[in-house]
Amino acid sequence: MTSKPKVWVARPLFPEVLARLAQVAEVTAETEERPRSPAELKARLAEVDAAVVGLTDRVDAAALEGNQRLKVVANLGVGHNNLDLDALTQAGVLACNTPDVLTESVADFGWALMLAAARRIGAAERWLRAGHWPGSHMRFDDWLGLDLHGRTLGILGMGRIGQAVARRAGGFGMPVLYHNRSRLPAAVEQECRATLVSKAELLARADFLVLVLPFTAANHHAIGAAELAQMKRSAVLVNIARGGIVDDAALAAALREGTIAAAGLDVFEGEPAVHPDLLVLDNAVLSPHIASASAATRRDMANLAIDNVIAALGYGESAGRPPTPLNPAVFDRWAIRKA
Repeated sequence: MTSKPKVWVARPLFPEVLARLAQVAEVTAETEERPRSPAELKARLAEVDAAVVGLTDRVDAAALEGNQRLKVVANLGVGHNNLDLDALTQAGVLACNTPDVLTESVADFGWALMLAAARRIGAAERWLRAGHWPGSHMRFDDWLGLDLHGRTLGILGMGRIGQAVARRAGGFGMPVLYHNRSRLPAAVEQECRATLVSKAELLARADFLVLVLPFTAANHHAIGAAELAQMKRSAVLVNIARGGIVDDAALAAALREGTIAAAGLDVFEGEPAVHPDLLVLDNAVLSPHIASASAATRRDMANLAIDNVIAALGYGESAGRPPTPLNPAVFDRWAIRKA
């Protein structure tokens, strides 16, 4: 009797999702979130045919060295800075991610950060919880924030999530400007009510600037001191993309000095560590990388990751062709091996 393939799941997942995977594989699933050393990660990957990993699991050439067994690594997320795609392709290991299923939830969260930062919700809640309201004689002009309606929304990076953010702007009567590597088709621009501009014009005109671009070497510190200085003093910056796109030290200085008015951040350089200068600022709304964290969306992400593993292992309707590969050139290597 042929034994089942072995799969390691590096993060706690929903029991019903793991049960679906267990129908075709022998599953070892972690029950708590914890960091792993490179040596431990390498040892884990050497023992299995497939792995479901998180953004903190760095799968690179060192992690794959000598591994003759691993067939697929499924990332629980759209971003994949943690995966060395060249090394995975060279090793004949398919990499997959979970695009599309989190688009709308992340766009919703981007708007939540915009509203919270503009209307000073975080600072106001802390003030209230500290017991300052009773007997405070609050002034009529206390807690003044910024309106969203009618202001200009700028979007840097106009992929699926950027477009979803833009579509919501109509309800606030906000004109939309965007900057992207390439221009969107005219029909998409019309649907999003969005106008392509240069990066310099985007920085100068946006009242709210949302970052939704992928992290690459070229995008490292795409927003730094020079870019922040080009923005309006009344502007609000929102980052729902990746840490490292913003120079967090420069942003903290800009917020402290009034170069821009406020920021809403879900991602950070070096997370889970957060730059200490950001932690003390009342005009920064901070959340711990949870933009996709709705119950429905996280289940959809987990199910898509499992779909990729099941298909890569040769089961299901999509056997041999996982739905969301990052390095499909590996399929050719698989075909050569079978021949």
